[in-house]
Amino acid sequence: MDSCVIPLRHGGLSLVQTTDFFYPLVEDPYMMGRIACANVLSDLYAMGITECDNMLMLLSVSQKMNEKERDQVMPLMMKGFRDAAEEAGTSVTGGQTVINPWIIVGGVASVVCQPNDFIMPDSAVPGDVLVLTKPLGTQVAVNAHQWLDISEKWNKIKLVISREEVEQAYQEAMLNMATLNRTAAALMHKFNAHAATDITGFGIIGHARNLAQHQKNNVAFVIHNLPIISKMAAISKAGGNLFGLLQGTSSETSGGLLICLPREQAARFCAEMKSSRVGLSGAVGQDGGAGDGQQAWIIGIVEKGNRCARIIDKPRIIEVPYRGSVVSAQEGSHNNASPTEVHCFLAVL
Repeated sequence: MDSCVIPLRHGGLSLVQTTDFFYPLVEDPYMMGRIACANVLSDLYAMGITECDNMLMLLSVSQKMNEKERDQVMPLMMKGFRDAAEEAGTSVTGGQTVINPWIIVGGVASVVCQPNDFIMPDSAVPGDVLVLTKPLGTQVAVNAHQWLDISEKWNKIKLVISREEVEQAYQEAMLNMATLNRTAAALMHKFNAHAATDITGFGIIGHARNLAQHQKNNVAFVIHNLPIISKMAAISKAGGNLFGLLQGTSSETSGGLLICLPREQAARFCAEMKSSRVGLSGAVGQDGGAGDGQQAWIIGIVEKGNRCARIIDKPRIIEVPYRGSVVSAQEGSHNNASPTEVHCFLAVL
């Protein structure tokens, strides 16, 4: 499961807890902090849990950084993490910081809840449909952005995408990774979800297989559609099946939820996701909110089978357009890193 569920001595209550951490993958320390926090919380959201009682931050400072770099970069990363936690309705009350050869950021999320607060990921039935709440392709987008300065790599993909489009895809990937899955978690209860997981390091097919293997019923997941950030499928093909994106094996970071929903509920779930007003990190806005909602896609079906998952031979690729840069989403904010801070951050990657 994405989170552990520990029955407590106190009647009817359980501790639900998860932890995760990783290395930086984007240039902006502030956004990296937000992404790390969203990634940790996604394990709770995958179980339909919408509230988090407490978070701890895990931070590793690179020994390659000098004092000036450390003082510029690490506070921004910590602020990004804390800001995302605040948007999720929780707070960071402690953690652990160490010196390490590499920067590492992550955390622990904990909540005490009643049985009706979470949805065990094991009740999919034949006839359900599969819904995905974020597009795929973040690994390709982040790597393509790094390749802008590596001529050998750039020459392989420059015929299918422009430099401007690479930048837009990178911004889109950052925005997606920093968006909380909290809205989807709430709607899982409203629309009677039967199981869910979040899509991260094993790619959509890896996580789909893991989820299928743990169902109580004899089911199989069949994926027909792959929503992918615009132009990332073309890059994957041009790079010689880059990262296995079209085969579903490309890693994602802080990806969407893959949810098994009753067929009659799925379209309404997607419509309500789209109409919800959310902020940058996915917190549902009050009095009109701060954003335009999130897309979700019906990508496959649940049928009778032997607890496996597969992508059909020629899945439909849904090109998901760019919504604009993180800079415009944070216009007027002082949270973005300055060029000097970004340079310091990159120096130790």
